[in-house]
Amino acid sequence: MANTIKHQGIVENINGSHLQVRIIQTSACASCSVKGHCTSADTKEKLVDVADANAASYQPGDRVWVTGELSMGVMAVLFAFIFPFLILIISLFVFMAIWNDELRSALCSLALLIPYYYILWLNKSRMGKKFSFSVRPMN
Repeated sequence: MANTIKHQGIVENINGSHLQVRIIQTSACASCSVKGHCTSADTKEKLVDVADANAASYQPGDRVWVTGELSMGVMAVLFAFIFPFLILIISLFVFMAIWNDELRSALCSLALLIPYYYILWLNKSRMGKKFSFSVRPMN
């Protein structure tokens, strides 16, 4: 179980084989005993869509565990932060070597992110299969 991310959740809605589960995402310090005196503690409620073949066995209001693979988090960080950063830096150096104009090089480097995110958007169904959660009843 060291390779999984696990959150407690409550089933909000059931639509066919899809469950909509509300989870409370907390920062590391949100569970601290002095969080009332600190401004950095935060919690957020999120709705997670989970495809489950046994969705009919759940009812709205049921408490469940939402689990995902730890590798999904690593891949999400790569696609959301690392790859765009590399695109920006590498293209900035290439454009600076070609044009020697900082403004035009920076604008073109930023413009390269448009096709990157468009390609991600086109592949959202394929990526949705990689980034899928599972649900288990809470005992």
